[in-house]
Amino acid sequence: MNRHHWWRDAVIYQVYVRSFLDSTGDGIGDLAGVRAGLPYLKKLGVDGIWLSPFYPSPQHDHGYDVADYTGVDPVFGDLAEFDLLVDAARRLGVKVLLDIVPNHCSSEHPWFRAALAAAPGSPERARFHFADGRGPDGAEPPNNWHAMFGGPAWTRITEPDGRPGQWYLHMFTPEQPDWNWREPEVAAEFDRILRFWLDRGADGFRIDVAAGLYKHPDLPDSPDPEADARTRDSVNPLAWNRPEVHEVWRHWRAVCEEYTARDGRERLLVGEVSVPTAREHARYVRPDELHQAFFFDLLGAPWDADAFRKVVSEAMQDIAGTGSTVTWVLNNHDQVRTVTRYGEPAPEGSGLGPARARAAALLMLALPGAAYIYQGEELGLPEVVDLPDDVLTDPIFRRTGSRARVRDGCRVPLPWSGQASPFGFTSGAEGVRPWLPQPEWFAEHATDRALADTRSSWHLYRDGLQLRAALDQLGEGTLRWLDTQPGVLAFTRGDDLVCAVNFGTAPVPAPVAGTPLLASAPCPPGTLPGSTAAWWIDGS
Repeated sequence: MNRHHWWRDAVIYQVYVRSFLDSTGDGIGDLAGVRAGLPYLKKLGVDGIWLSPFYPSPQHDHGYDVADYTGVDPVFGDLAEFDLLVDAARRLGVKVLLDIVPNHCSSEHPWFRAALAAAPGSPERARFHFADGRGPDGAEPPNNWHAMFGGPAWTRITEPDGRPGQWYLHMFTPEQPDWNWREPEVAAEFDRILRFWLDRGADGFRIDVAAGLYKHPDLPDSPDPEADARTRDSVNPLAWNRPEVHEVWRHWRAVCEEYTARDGRERLLVGEVSVPTAREHARYVRPDELHQAFFFDLLGAPWDADAFRKVVSEAMQDIAGTGSTVTWVLNNHDQVRTVTRYGEPAPEGSGLGPARARAAALLMLALPGAAYIYQGEELGLPEVVDLPDDVLTDPIFRRTGSRARVRDGCRVPLPWSGQASPFGFTSGAEGVRPWLPQPEWFAEHATDRALADTRSSWHLYRDGLQLRAALDQLGEGTLRWLDTQPGVLAFTRGDDLVCAVNFGTAPVPAPVAGTPLLASAPCPPGTLPGSTAAWWIDGS
């Protein structure tokens, strides 16, 4: 494989820090816990980790409301612990990516507090989107936009003299005011933030809401104001995917190239880009912009061979055509876990979900490009669907009162060992429990049990990653589709390796003695004429 540009075919593991491993006994994961888990991740075989936000924050959206972009929240550690983590990762050859949030900050950020204390039209308010209201006495929001997490996208403030005042824009929650990227001070501040973390050894950044940042300069009404809240996706063209945003990524790419030129270590920018088509997605990964952008269409595809083929084909044509590689994902901290998404929503993950999740994982690892794995997927963890209302922390639940699309179920702390909660996640004093409750059935998925069972999902992932690293045909490159019987998706990687996925209608082949579990097996007779070796994945 081409290892000069390490990111082109890298496999990155997403660490949701507060749910990974608790080193202090307070029931919340932390940076020292991540450091302690690095040997586990190295053994799994990933190339790097992406850390969820650990910055000082009031935690209204679990760190995606940042109060200080160049610090560490005490609940997660401090800058010295971050430095230790980076050093330990570098010794193991594991890259470290940070999650940066440039679309919005916390309402407790010093700049926003200064804006509240300043007058309308002041430089302090220019850093955000403040506007006068409409209607009598300005009592109506400036426009009809709705927030992604429910409710209006505007909140009215009380001016320093006590009068009802202007409104400010927040496309997520009122605790997350949107930055105004048309104000040069904002761009300069994020330039400082990038350099601060690059100077401390970060290998790059995952960029939250990368299609956001710029809003229509006139802030007009939307013809479909509820679209964002209804779809929980960034579809309002007045607030997302504005053409000006590409200049930001060109500048950030230049900053990364500057650091690479100093020491030869490539820094990576990977964007959370939610846009309607693969062609629009491709604009974000042009040679002078982001290195990667998550391709969510595979995550959203139904379990169907034709649907998967269409998604992969469009990505290879439009995204790989830019000279970048596709960045595949099946899950993250905002999505229902794959075992549950592909099967029945039974807490213990019964039914079709586990087999389909395993098949999807190996399919993703066989595709050309890079791949991202969300923590716990390697353990075959299902979604926790029955958390009591009184423990839910997702702002979507707080703002809507609905459990639909609430994200806590995929964020429950990982089970590491033992037969009962806290399953080795925390060793705190009696009475200290994980910040979200772990169900009893987590024992079936604990890491110690997974490592001991060669049939587990952990070994499936590890074997797949080992094959990906060992076989030149995998990783970066191209694929060629093969004609198959209905219900089977098959393609070649190179001249002598075939990936075939059973979506439920093909006969299941017998395993070959001595081959890694589900990594190599004979194909059903007549399925792949002329092939001599195959990566056969059974999702039936």
